[in-house]
Amino acid sequence: MAATGMGSLGTERGAKGNPRSRGVPDAQTIIANAPDPVFVSDLEGRILEANAAVSELLGFRQDELLAQSLSRFIGPEETREFMAALDEVVERGITRNARLHPRSASGEAIPTALNASALRGPDGKVIGAIGILRDMREFDKARGYAESMIKNAPDPVFVSDLSGKIVQANDAVSELLGLHRDEVLEQSLSRFLTPEEAREFMAALREVVERGVTRNARLNPRSASGEVIPTTLNASALRDFDGKVIGAIGILRDMRAYERVVRDLRASQAELQEKILDLEKFEEVVVGRELKMIALEKEVETLRQQLERTKAERTRP
Repeated sequence: MAATGMGSLGTERGAKGNPRSRGVPDAQTIIANAPDPVFVSDLEGRILEANAAVSELLGFRQDELLAQSLSRFIGPEETREFMAALDEVVERGITRNARLHPRSASGEAIPTALNASALRGPDGKVIGAIGILRDMREFDKARGYAESMIKNAPDPVFVSDLSGKIVQANDAVSELLGLHRDEVLEQSLSRFLTPEEAREFMAALREVVERGVTRNARLNPRSASGEVIPTTLNASALRDFDGKVIGAIGILRDMRAYERVVRDLRASQAELQEKILDLEKFEEVVVGRELKMIALEKEVETLRQQLERTKAERTRP
């Protein structure tokens, strides 16, 4: 059946007399030499063809894979999901990022992502699927490490999708807002913001998509007690395995202490300014008094001199 499917593609190409077809490798050659695990299945989920990368991933020889149902390597629930993915291939011609955990020869459940496209016969009818498995072990390990970093970060850290829905948040976010974790997850961030700030947050998300980062966006989420909490948001892009932006990782910085310091400094500055004004007034008074004393001393000196002259005139013969 695999030979029929692949052969029909080559026959159809040759029948059209395409002069370039002689220099183009056939589908079987492409699959065999693909670096990723690639397999072909019929519409019942039976493996018709698999390249060496599939054998390497699962630890089975090719003859242990061919003609086997994929359900041999995955659990009942994932078998249903795979059959649903096949239905999607028939209807839409493609399915993306279906998660499967095939069990290897050693018994390890290997996390993979499946992308599949339709395999068509000469008449264009879908006769099976060409599936590409992506080994997600390193990706999941990195994601687990990132999740641990988020969970244990001292600052409030959250992950949102591109619609602004919170899909992950650490304990520091719950502490900041005074809410339980389950009251935060799956909620739109707009629930905690004013409409104007919700628009600003969505603008920040667009900046993350376009530039990969946004810095020092001001947000003032409302806590469970109704307190408006001044924060700054720094966010970077969250990307999937293919590098596509699927959301944002945001770090909130509680600015209450900072703003208290600013208020105290401004109050101290105002108090200092007031004292300076008082000092200037006091200085004016003191200087005024000194000037008056100087004038008085001059007047006394003048009177003294006049008195001495009067005495001198009286003592003359």
